[in-house]
Amino acid sequence: MSMKGKETMSEQNERIVMGKLGSTYGIRGWLKVFSYTDNAESIFDYSPWYLKLKGEWVEYKVESWKRHGQGYVCKLAGLDVREDAQLMTNFEIAIDPASLPELSEDEFYWRELFGMQVFTTKGYNLGEVTDLLETGSNDVLVIKANLKDAFGQKERLIPYLEEQVIKKVDREARRIEVDWDPGF
Repeated sequence: MSMKGKETMSEQNERIVMGKLGSTYGIRGWLKVFSYTDNAESIFDYSPWYLKLKGEWVEYKVESWKRHGQGYVCKLAGLDVREDAQLMTNFEIAIDPASLPELSEDEFYWRELFGMQVFTTKGYNLGEVTDLLETGSNDVLVIKANLKDAFGQKERLIPYLEEQVIKKVDREARRIEVDWDPGF
């Protein structure tokens, strides 16, 4: 039960935001790229990219990309001059969820866990997953407690430790079972 594919930072209108375009680079329509993926270079493995223009996702193909200093720059098809590229600065880069690699049965993308109900092994409903945090040693589920939580909790932070804390993730039932004290 591992959580792979942490590249999914947010999801909007069936698209997954993977990064952001920065300022222009040069005069031929190149743009700086800020990747949210674990391995920054892997953002270029996904094609096409979608940019939100006037409230609508518009498809763009990456024509070329390269490493530049500590980051990356790219050339999008159809953007051939600096002035055109300037109009795209600070736009989020999104992809179609179908372009994500298939995971094994016991692996999950973070986005799949959002909204799942979390129950203890004794059946107590701790609340709903609203966020996930990377702490370095292990990931942490942020659980928004139910309004009438018997223990007065508003939010719980539960470490994503397979087998030790996380006992079962049921995609179909949208439910996570944990070995956790509800009073903590």
